[in-house]
Amino acid sequence: MAKKGIDDQAGFAAVRAALADATPSRDVLATAVRYLLQLLAEKAPGHTVEVRVPPFGAVQVVEGPRHTRGTPPNVIETDAATWVALASGRLSWESAAAASLVSASGTRATLDDLLPVLPHSFALGE
Repeated sequence: MAKKGIDDQAGFAAVRAALADATPSRDVLATAVRYLLQLLAEKAPGHTVEVRVPPFGAVQVVEGPRHTRGTPPNVIETDAATWVALASGRLSWESAAAASLVSASGTRATLDDLLPVLPHSFALGE
């Protein structure tokens, strides 16, 4: 049985709230982060790159060799606020990397072609 994810209505509401408030509640931030990780996993299923947003979640994404033991060879890690900005399109991968807001190790550790994960209509407020 597949794990039930965060529904779009609750996910969009959490992301909007996290983007609107400079200091969102922990629950709102956690839901926004987990929802955006869920969308990334749906957009780029696989097990080649591990994306970590401590303490709220991590997913393995991107098709390619499956990783099963120890530290994955391709790891991306960032904080919750940066992840919400990246995944929503408010911050580019290039800008985040240049400002050292993300830690990326491994030859395939990039999300440049996968971000933002939200539909274009979200950015337009529809």
